[in-house]
Amino acid sequence: MTRVLDVARIQLVNWPALLAYPLGLLAVLPLLGWGIDVSNGEGAFGAHEIYLLPALWGVVAPAHLQSMTQVFPFALGLGVTRRTFAAATALVVLGQALLVGLVMVVLDAVERSTGGWGREARIFGLDVLGQHGLFALWFVYSGPLVAVSAIGVLAGVVFQRWRQTGIYLGLAGAAALLAGIKLLASQRSWWPAIGDFLGGQPSFALYTAYPLVFALALGGTAWLVLRRATA
Repeated sequence: MTRVLDVARIQLVNWPALLAYPLGLLAVLPLLGWGIDVSNGEGAFGAHEIYLLPALWGVVAPAHLQSMTQVFPFALGLGVTRRTFAAATALVVLGQALLVGLVMVVLDAVERSTGGWGREARIFGLDVLGQHGLFALWFVYSGPLVAVSAIGVLAGVVFQRWRQTGIYLGLAGAAALLAGIKLLASQRSWWPAIGDFLGGQPSFALYTAYPLVFALALGGTAWLVLRRATA
């Protein structure tokens, strides 16, 4: 475990991308929301939601891609095993998600106490996330971060193993798979059933349980590729 912690600290050399950028983005989201309100002419009138949280995902995922393409070769040069590096990566992903999720819980509390940043705007307390206690809300915020981090890790491992060719083929394969699923669901008229299923799921499952299952699947795939990746 000590070795894993040491390797995790090596990954934190990339702390600006792992921590500073996500936390900095969270800090400016209320200002971005204010700018959107001004541009829309809403001002401080009427309760409304502003969907800015997905921007956070776009900041989190590339950080872990960088860890796999930049820190991984360096760690191998220090004699770190792939298994230890993978365990350290999982620890960093989980720690980052929990820390950022905790900050989001705090910002949600500030949002509520200030009446939606003084203009009834909801950036963190979105209806789609459901109503939860503080502890459950922490996991609801953290779950999607783990999932997008897993995407970044897998993309980084694929690049490290097969370079640009692997990325291009991976994107093409993912697009083909999604197109095939869409075509099959349309031909079989599954969309209403899919909508009913998702609509009937508790938000905790949608934003915590399912993202974690998704992350585990991608993490397992990343490990299979990482075993043969070289520096």
